[in-house]
Amino acid sequence: MKTYFASMFALTGLFAVMGFNVAQPTKVTLTGARPEIHAINYASLQEAIDAVPEDGGIVRIPPGIFELSEPLVISGEDITLEGSGAATHLINMNTEGKPAILLSHPDVKNPLTDKHNLWRIRLAHFRVTGNEKSGHGIEARRINEIHIDSVTISENGGDGILLDHCYEDPRISDCLITYNKQVGLNLLGCHDIIVSANQFEENNDALHCIDGYNLAMSGNNLDDHLRHGVVIENTYGSFVSANMIEECQGSAVIMDRDCYGNTVSANVIAHNGGGVDLRDAHGCAISANTFTLMKSDAVRIGPASGRITVSANHFSNSYLGDGKVKRAANDLLASGLILEGTHHIGISGNGFSGLHTPAIEVRGEPSTQILIDGNVLTDVESQHENLPEPVLGEMIHTPVSSDE
Repeated sequence: MKTYFASMFALTGLFAVMGFNVAQPTKVTLTGARPEIHAINYASLQEAIDAVPEDGGIVRIPPGIFELSEPLVISGEDITLEGSGAATHLINMNTEGKPAILLSHPDVKNPLTDKHNLWRIRLAHFRVTGNEKSGHGIEARRINEIHIDSVTISENGGDGILLDHCYEDPRISDCLITYNKQVGLNLLGCHDIIVSANQFEENNDALHCIDGYNLAMSGNNLDDHLRHGVVIENTYGSFVSANMIEECQGSAVIMDRDCYGNTVSANVIAHNGGGVDLRDAHGCAISANTFTLMKSDAVRIGPASGRITVSANHFSNSYLGDGKVKRAANDLLASGLILEGTHHIGISGNGFSGLHTPAIEVRGEPSTQILIDGNVLTDVESQHENLPEPVLGEMIHTPVSSDE
């Protein structure tokens, strides 16, 4: 018998050295510790999730393709659901508009009124896909301190991720959010939000932040959306910074419905249907962005907006110097700043070059209390002289030379 056990021990060690995973008996000796739950040992993923003890735990999903006819439901706290990267693929086969994964207290039917919160759920390292008739990829209702990282969410019939009144400190990072029929990441009633280092591709809209505040959105890549990039409504104290927003058919960034105290800064906003559209925003700054090849309204300040600073941005086509441009002549449309019945606006230190529209265009009702100072115009005209008094400062206009 001793020889048998010695041989088995040696064989186990050999397998470990060769890189094979060797299942070990679950034995918890550390005070306060709970065993990890490996879904491979259960008949279904839902059974593995339901095996998490009341005080929380982790469920590890192995590589594989897992078809879901009903949502995976997590209804406890302090739970981590972790896969094995893209090799763990959850496919929502449902055609009745149900999500692939639902995070919710059992008593929450309407997150706006049913105020039963859960805390600290993390989803990581797996792939979720759906179909045109399925629902959201991930739907979370009133989950505080939710953390979603390194998850691919694609081709869902609803939103990629819906955080519905996940009020305290949601974090979305390092995710790939693509080809979803509605919004890639939909934030409803959230605050102190981190959205960082994600890639958004060809959703209807990339991101909504509605009825929230303190959105910190930075370092994301947004490309090829069928409508808008970032839509912010009734939200204050937020920034959209250091993102790449390209080729949205609609606007790159929209602020509407009582936004205030927000900043759009240091983004590359290129080749979209429209740029930053301030429909109802006050006390906001638009600064240090590059607006390249914007077909229309690179920045629009509408009649319901005011008290806006626009500074240190550049508005341009694809001019490369020495008379060269990067794109064909029919793809050189580049626009500037629109003032439409607005008031109390500071416009300074911007560059406008190679535009097919005026650098500053005046539309609609008169705009008042506008400061324009220290801007540079190259190969472009402006309608700023149409602004009523008082307009302070002046534009600096540099015409393009004959050899350009």
